[in-house]
Amino acid sequence: MIISRYLTILGRYVMLMGRVFSVPERMRMFFKQYVKEMAQLGVNSIGIVLLISFFIGAVICIQMKLNIQSPWMPRWVSGYTTREILLLEFSSSIMCLILAGKVGSNIASELGTMRVTQQIDALEIMGVNSACYLILPKIMGMLTIMPCLVIFSSATGILGAYATAYVGHVLPPDDLTLGLQHSFNPWFMYMSIIKSQFFAFIISSVPAFCGYTVEGGSVNVGKASTDAVVSSSVLILFSDVFLTQLLS
Repeated sequence: MIISRYLTILGRYVMLMGRVFSVPERMRMFFKQYVKEMAQLGVNSIGIVLLISFFIGAVICIQMKLNIQSPWMPRWVSGYTTREILLLEFSSSIMCLILAGKVGSNIASELGTMRVTQQIDALEIMGVNSACYLILPKIMGMLTIMPCLVIFSSATGILGAYATAYVGHVLPPDDLTLGLQHSFNPWFMYMSIIKSQFFAFIISSVPAFCGYTVEGGSVNVGKASTDAVVSSSVLILFSDVFLTQLLS
């Protein structure tokens, strides 16, 4: 019974995505919405991304120094492990989990409100492909802005690590710099961006499905928003395991 229910939801999701990824009827309107969604979903999230990344970078550096580094290890090990954690996991996976809460709930509540107030039905009556008109700009905007958020997150996390070195005097800045430069593999940065593209699609498409297909009144909009955040977070964690194994 549960499997049948989830298969039904999966089928409805695939059918909705089939409607979403069609040629927009008016390209000028699509690009206008695309730029608007890119600013609303991505640019407006830069502040929280930078703030969290800065402090997480600082905390990681402190924890590595206090709990891992010992007289038997090179002095640059704290900077090295901080860089690896930021590039491999935090700047892509953990940051996308945070964005799933902010962006996902925003998308689900917006589309859910449009559904219960019959705005989507009005678009359908006018002959507009409402799925493509409403959802495609959100997905494309999130896919476009996500690499920038990943790069900003990594850079700000490293700045946070330097803040602990210069302000907190946790470890010498020269040792931190040496660790950040030690055995740097550029593929890790590309891998982080590739993973974030998959996560960006999940963050934008799953909440859009939850909001677009909501039924009932305004109470169900809140439930759809919660389901969107939970489903997106779980799917990000599952896909992170497979993508890490595939790309490593």
